Amino acid sequence: MDSVTHLFYGGVIAAAIAPKQDRRAALLAGMALNTLPDLDVLPLLLSDDPVLRMTCHRAATHSWLVLPLLAWAIWAFFRRRGGRVARAPLRWWWAIFACLMAHPLLDAFTVYGTQLLWPLPLPPVMWSSLFIVDPLFTLPWLLAFVVAWLAREKPLAQGALLAGIGLGVGYIGWSLLAKWSVERAASRALVAQGLADAPRFSVPMPFNTLLWQVTAMTPDGFVVGERSLVADRGPMRFTAYRSDVQALKAVQALPAVRRLAWFNHGFMKAQVRDGALVLSDLRMGSEPDYTFNFAVARHVDGRWQALQPPRQLRFPWQAAGRLGDVWSRIWRQPAADQAASGNSGGTPAASASK
Repeated sequence: MDSVTHLFYGGVIAAAIAPKQDRRAALLAGMALNTLPDLDVLPLLLSDDPVLRMTCHRAATHSWLVLPLLAWAIWAFFRRRGGRVARAPLRWWWAIFACLMAHPLLDAFTVYGTQLLWPLPLPPVMWSSLFIVDPLFTLPWLLAFVVAWLAREKPLAQGALLAGIGLGVGYIGWSLLAKWSVERAASRALVAQGLADAPRFSVPMPFNTLLWQVTAMTPDGFVVGERSLVADRGPMRFTAYRSDVQALKAVQALPAVRRLAWFNHGFMKAQVRDGALVLSDLRMGSEPDYTFNFAVARHVDGRWQALQPPRQLRFPWQAAGRLGDVWSRIWRQPAADQAASGNSGGTPAASASK
């Protein structure tokens, strides 16, 4: 999740567990503790390898095998110093422990992926039911934080903290229910297109959980469909896009390509640009705008040669200008989809390949 949400999320969790007389200190401590795991980006900035920077984020500092040790070290340090932690060691242990462990748990609900069991070589967990910035998810944590800060030791403060946690957890539950509904509709449509076994993922569109995008891999590329839980009726429709699967197969043994395929679960598009093979992470963005694009090899004398290090490319970004379209799409089903849903017995057909 975004850093702002982590601040209030961490503060509320710590303050709900710590003694009430330490509430303001716990709010601030929770903000700091929930920020700690994301400080891994600082040493990664020293690397000139963008693939390493991407795939090593949310690794050791987000591991449930590492964070309990960090929680114990922080707790033991402050307990030895006396003060608040020494006066209520058990309550502060659980506040520190829960705050640190909750950070990667929340991150795992986004599509980027979180290596919850690092250093085990398991693919990152990406439950992808929340967009990385979701104002409706942030709001209950923010309000609970503000009320608790102002009310301090009053019962109102603890009530606000518990209500904020309840609403936040409830929103995550809603996002999982929405995801299940979207994936059920997507599965039916993909079965009708002969793609029942196609690897796929679903992800909410920016800043909401009402409009979703589903991507499924095909032998020559991938298909993308949208689903509004408010407006859409009838079968989902998918648009097909091509990927240079032959070039991707030719470079699949390169270390950078293997690392990316492990990290993004194989959800990537390959294209040749100016003689370089560019891999785009399909999980973040939508055609043709993707956040992460890496040039990994160059075609020389009839062979692909690895670029050392790979290069991260920034293409002209058009997505920001489409936010209005996203908002409108939540409330309106495209006319073509409305017509198709009115045909009894019809099956969704993929649009022409791009």
